[in-house]
Amino acid sequence: MRKLTSTEISTLESQACTCADWSKVSVAENFSTKYVKHVHFSGDIELGAFEKDITAKGGISRHSGIFHATLHNCKVGNNVFINKINCYIANYNIGDDSFIENTELIFTDGATSFGNGVEVALLNESGGREILITDQLSSHLAYIMAIYRHRSKCIERIRDIIRTYSNSVSSTVGEIGKNVKIINCGRIENMRIGDYATIEEASNLTNGSINSNQYDPVYIGQNVIAKNFIVSSGATITDASLVENSFIGQGVQIGKHFSIYDSVYFCNCQGFHGEACAIFGGPYTVTHHKSSLLIAGMFSFLNAGSGSNQSNHMYKLGPMHQGVVERGSKTTSDSYILWPAKVGAFSLVMGRHTQHSDTSSLPFSYLIENDDATFIVPGVNLKSVGTIRDAQKWPKRDRRKDPHKLDCINFNLLSPYTIQKMYAGIDVLKSLQALSGETSSTYSYQSTKITNTALRHGLQYYGMAIEKFLGNSLIKKLENTKFKSVEEVREQLAPTTPIGLGEWVDLSGLIAPKSCVSEMLNDIETGVLNTIDEINGRLSQMHSMYYEYEWTWAIEKLEQKFGKPYTEFTIKDIIAQTETWRKSVVDLDNMLYEDAKKEFNLIARTGFGLDGNDETKRKDFENVRGSFDSNPFVIAVQEHIKKKSALGQELIDRISHLA
Repeated sequence: MRKLTSTEISTLESQACTCADWSKVSVAENFSTKYVKHVHFSGDIELGAFEKDITAKGGISRHSGIFHATLHNCKVGNNVFINKINCYIANYNIGDDSFIENTELIFTDGATSFGNGVEVALLNESGGREILITDQLSSHLAYIMAIYRHRSKCIERIRDIIRTYSNSVSSTVGEIGKNVKIINCGRIENMRIGDYATIEEASNLTNGSINSNQYDPVYIGQNVIAKNFIVSSGATITDASLVENSFIGQGVQIGKHFSIYDSVYFCNCQGFHGEACAIFGGPYTVTHHKSSLLIAGMFSFLNAGSGSNQSNHMYKLGPMHQGVVERGSKTTSDSYILWPAKVGAFSLVMGRHTQHSDTSSLPFSYLIENDDATFIVPGVNLKSVGTIRDAQKWPKRDRRKDPHKLDCINFNLLSPYTIQKMYAGIDVLKSLQALSGETSSTYSYQSTKITNTALRHGLQYYGMAIEKFLGNSLIKKLENTKFKSVEEVREQLAPTTPIGLGEWVDLSGLIAPKSCVSEMLNDIETGVLNTIDEINGRLSQMHSMYYEYEWTWAIEKLEQKFGKPYTEFTIKDIIAQTETWRKSVVDLDNMLYEDAKKEFNLIARTGFGLDGNDETKRKDFENVRGSFDSNPFVIAVQEHIKKKSALGQELIDRISHLA
């Protein structure tokens, strides 16, 4: 940088530029005064070179430069375009090739950490589960901060680590990165805006970080108001949405007047029309409807129906109650849950539920309201087309393009986490049978009811799913290997790590052995892990080791089933397990096939072929929805049956000569 020459100062003044002290203005070596007009400078100023044209939307070309603006204590990079700043830009560094036009006010007022360290009161509005948000916050770290309050020393250490990071990024100067576009905006205060972000017609952005980058830009749209917040790469916030005291994760979409307060929304969540207050929105939490409210709850992989609602107080001590809806669940239109309550993984909630039940030991269930009571249909969601479709679509709908992904997502439908619940579910259902008798018409459990038929079918569904999981793990472990003896087969079955035994947990997307999590928390407490990056690195390591940990867990279950260690497994044992697996897979797929048929029956055709006969209705339906036999999901189920049958037979053929 260099100082202005007297000729340049004269030229700038002739172009309606003013400055109390031109000696405080530094410019790039190849700076030209040609493109600086009607500008007032004050404080310390650095200006880059303005040598490029910038093409705006609609194809209009604008030459870089500064026009009709007031700048105070600013550094402006090369080829920046600034025009029509109604008040001023104060205390900002502006990166190369950025475009700022027709904006009211941009300033930094005193020291700020740009949203880092903001306290968010999750789950319990009365307090007690507050977390601190930060640029590198993962859903898993947030889960630990919110849920592991019994590890008070660990929680305080994490909070100290985040405070240290927040202090390290604190500054009296705001940041606008490279290739940023800020157009027709209102007030922008104490903001750090990353590279390639686009902010158009936003009303008010205060005390936040927009962590945009070249790989996955952020978009902030019309009439958005946001305060005390962090937005991660690839996110969009549009359509007059309101964000306050909240963290918005990677690839999240907020729009259509959505309101989010004191909440966190992690990767690939969607919030449209409705409202979120004091919620933990784990990955893929989705609500699309104007009348839906998510409040004081923990969710992940959720699809909330129109009018879904929860209540977090019972008109006594106020909004102090909380609820948990475990991963993969759905709520139907006009469903209601009175907190406190806990809904098991991959469940479907229909109607109004006010009995404070805990169905976490009965995953893949329907919760149905009948005469003000909650009826559970255990395991029935295992044969639902919707459940399988969701499991298939989530990986395809991962919008994250940033190579640095904050959240480690395990998409597996069947895992030690869900299978352990099925084992518990079988114990629950059998104990109910033993207590009330196998011929009882209805059983009571956790303030809910289960019919005899539903209980018996639940045992069947859970049994098939367990066999499917164990067979999947076994076949995966023995694939692509030619064995010369049963000893070689047993060697292949040996776990590669002792880690994986015991209980597993879902850390909001990351499925891991509880022992691993406990070890990490110990390392945080003792100072082995001292930064957010180190903690996230440990979480990522857990995620990468999932299948090795899973096998350690699965082989123990197989040992328990056969009543002997794997070192004594025979070829007949493995073939028997493979045959059981194949039958379970085929039976479950056939149930899915029959469930899919319902989408093509006469009832489903209601409303088609309005002005014709039955043949017209059939043709209209098929031209809109397609035929059953040509449906991609139906074809995929049929192919899956063939593929898995062949896979099982291939293993049997490969090892049967060793028997």
